[in-house]
Amino acid sequence: MKSDKIIPGLILVLLGTTFLLDNYHVINFHWASLWRFWPIFLIMGGVNLVFANNRSNWALAVKIGVVLLGFALILFVPTSRFYPFSNNWHFNDKGWYKDNGDYDDDDDDDTSDSKGVVKVEGSSTYTEPFTPGTTAAKLNISGGGTLYTLKDTTSELFSAVTKERYNRYIYTHTMEGNVPVLTLHMKDKKGHIQWDSDNGNSAAIKLNVNPVWDINVKAGATELDFDMSPYKVRNFVINGGAASFHVKLGQPLATTNVEVSTGVSEVEIKVPANAACRITTNSGLSSSEFNGFDKKGDNVYETQGFGAATNKMFIHLKGGVSDFKVVKY
Repeated sequence: MKSDKIIPGLILVLLGTTFLLDNYHVINFHWASLWRFWPIFLIMGGVNLVFANNRSNWALAVKIGVVLLGFALILFVPTSRFYPFSNNWHFNDKGWYKDNGDYDDDDDDDTSDSKGVVKVEGSSTYTEPFTPGTTAAKLNISGGGTLYTLKDTTSELFSAVTKERYNRYIYTHTMEGNVPVLTLHMKDKKGHIQWDSDNGNSAAIKLNVNPVWDINVKAGATELDFDMSPYKVRNFVINGGAASFHVKLGQPLATTNVEVSTGVSEVEIKVPANAACRITTNSGLSSSEFNGFDKKGDNVYETQGFGAATNKMFIHLKGGVSDFKVVKY
């Protein structure tokens, strides 16, 4: 194995081991613990760059030591604000808070459990009717701790069925000229980060195939599974943290732009086998796999015949410590 692959691989192995141990309840670890210690990944990246051209054993040992020390800090060092192995600590978009059994800053009629954690149990259905002649639409999605799926089409412009366990979804509809702007976001309340479809929040989304879509997803600890192959997608933007994104795209328009910016995530993008596609990356310590693409320069990959194609897809990948994969289907 090349030495420049050891550090990204080690980081991914340690992350995977941590989450696997958490899944089997060997440890009680929260994804969002990474946010408190995010500068550690800057240190890892900096040390890796400093010794990038040093192939000696001692330089490799230093890089490995920094990674192991960083993960030790993330897993075992408490602070005055949180302790990742304590069940009394919870996280929302504003940061960590300690549950002393009597916390509830809720401003509605939601009930709380015996420990003071606000829970909103139930489901909601949101629909937006399709207006004939609508040629373009925008969809904005925000909120973490959720499983988002897009699997089916609808005769409506938009529909979503949500399962609400720990926070509540809010849907709004505005207009930008003649373009409808649909927003599905999670109300900011205290709760757990959890995307288990049986025990956490989920949103099953359907879209109309007629308009050209601009889709923007902003989420933290999230799982996203989108099959967008039936749709005409002009722009698709993902901003995520520690997450898992699986996206299947259809044929590109004259120009289709896909932008993915993540922290510590698994990203898989499927593109049609005959689609003209260019990938550009700024991936830090991330690993990447682009089978069927030719390398055209530093961090640039293209399918054969890309320059002469009429319709083109541009994929921009940016991540800290992520696993990027673009595959053809």
